[in-house]
Amino acid sequence: MSTLQQHVRRAATVLALAALLGACSHAPHPPGGDDATLTGAQEVPANTSTASGSSTLHVAPDRSVSGTVRYTGMQATVAHIHEAPAGANGPVIVPLVKTSADMFGVPPNTMLTPPQYASYQAGKLYVNVHSDSYPAGEIRTQLKPK
Repeated sequence: MSTLQQHVRRAATVLALAALLGACSHAPHPPGGDDATLTGAQEVPANTSTASGSSTLHVAPDRSVSGTVRYTGMQATVAHIHEAPAGANGPVIVPLVKTSADMFGVPPNTMLTPPQYASYQAGKLYVNVHSDSYPAGEIRTQLKPK
């Protein structure tokens, strides 16, 4: 094979890989849990906190949970995923782990039980971030299945 043919083959390989990587970068999020905004207005009862947050939590069809919750404008103490519909409070089902000064994450290998997954599918899970100022929860968002 000539040097020119080798260069053409390498160029074709590089272009094919670039196209593949480009397609992967635009792939959809894993199933469940679109990005959502946490606010005090969504807490029960609602509060006037100016803090906010963003959730990138995802629940897969195998019931595995992954993702993070970022927040700003507050001194967070803990964060959890709870089981209850919008407008109600419920028990903690997944304690989140603080991973940086402004973020909590789902612990590795976290799985919902079948009843918890059914609650998720029905829109009855939420995530909130607690603080000393709002020990029952300062900001919250409901997790919405896809």
